[in-house]
Amino acid sequence: MKSFVYNGQPSRVVFGAGSLQHLLREIELLGATKALVLSTPEQRKSAEMIADLLGARAAGVFDRAVMHVPIETAREAREVANRLGADCAVAIGGGSTTGLGKAIALDSGLPILAIPTTYAGSEMTPIYGITEAGIKKTGKDARVLPRTTIYDPELSAGLPVGMSITSGINAIAHAAEGLYATDSNPVMDLMAREGIAAMGRALPAIKKTPNDMQARSDALYGTWLCGMVLGNVGMALHHKLCHTLGGSFNLPHAETHTIVLPHALAYNAAAAPQAMQVISEALGGKNAAQAVFDLAKNNGAPVAMKDIGMKEADLDKACDIAMQNQYDNPRPLERTAIRQLFQDAFEGTRPG
Repeated sequence: MKSFVYNGQPSRVVFGAGSLQHLLREIELLGATKALVLSTPEQRKSAEMIADLLGARAAGVFDRAVMHVPIETAREAREVANRLGADCAVAIGGGSTTGLGKAIALDSGLPILAIPTTYAGSEMTPIYGITEAGIKKTGKDARVLPRTTIYDPELSAGLPVGMSITSGINAIAHAAEGLYATDSNPVMDLMAREGIAAMGRALPAIKKTPNDMQARSDALYGTWLCGMVLGNVGMALHHKLCHTLGGSFNLPHAETHTIVLPHALAYNAAAAPQAMQVISEALGGKNAAQAVFDLAKNNGAPVAMKDIGMKEADLDKACDIAMQNQYDNPRPLERTAIRQLFQDAFEGTRPG
């Protein structure tokens, strides 16, 4: 067995149908008295529901979270939290809302309680991303890791099937890259295998019966495990490409991960054969890249960047950006091959 270093992240998880009922208890355990509730504009009603549950402990609602956390939005949210005297933030929704909470915490150290309604997994990581001047910059800081996460499958029951599939494959990407990260370890490898397998079971079942609580529970279980992997080991090519496409071209986050992942896996396949074997076995396939592509396509998710707003004329620029500030990766980044990867992802070609 190879040498490794494992440093567990200090976060509390409350899991199970109906677990939202413990919200007040968890706020009290944080020692907080005034919580700013964060959401996207579309989830304003959910945020108001959380504020109602908090009663006098709610400082207010900030409902302007958007994808990729523009620095202007982060600054505005920090100012609102300070003006209202908030001593914690409650983020309900997906990665955009959790990301906004992290941006507040990065500056103020305000503790975050996350209530995920998608399968993004950001709530399990100390990773933040802020977009400024068209470039998404990421980093790690212990202050941004949510102190507590409430996983309540009932809250994700209304997540549309399409969003469920892309969000779930986004989570798979976290675990898949963890398997070939330079700082991988046996604990995270086990979590990655189990997380990918849980998602592989859950997503087709959600496609078939959207309100299947067992499937929704499996998906959140997979989210937790895949997020844990991302939070404990490094990122590689796939995440670099998605940060480039999302931050610089404003493509939708989960859909971008869904489309790019099979091609990133194909690029790395020869350099990380053991990781590919784990991924393919967890998904019940013979080829990791093809298994992920088929999981997406067979369940109605987009598989081509041209279908989510990417312009073919921008592929060269995307490749140029991706080649800068490279993440560690099993296979060195070769410009010609990366450019072909973008072309295949743009067209939606099944990996060979």
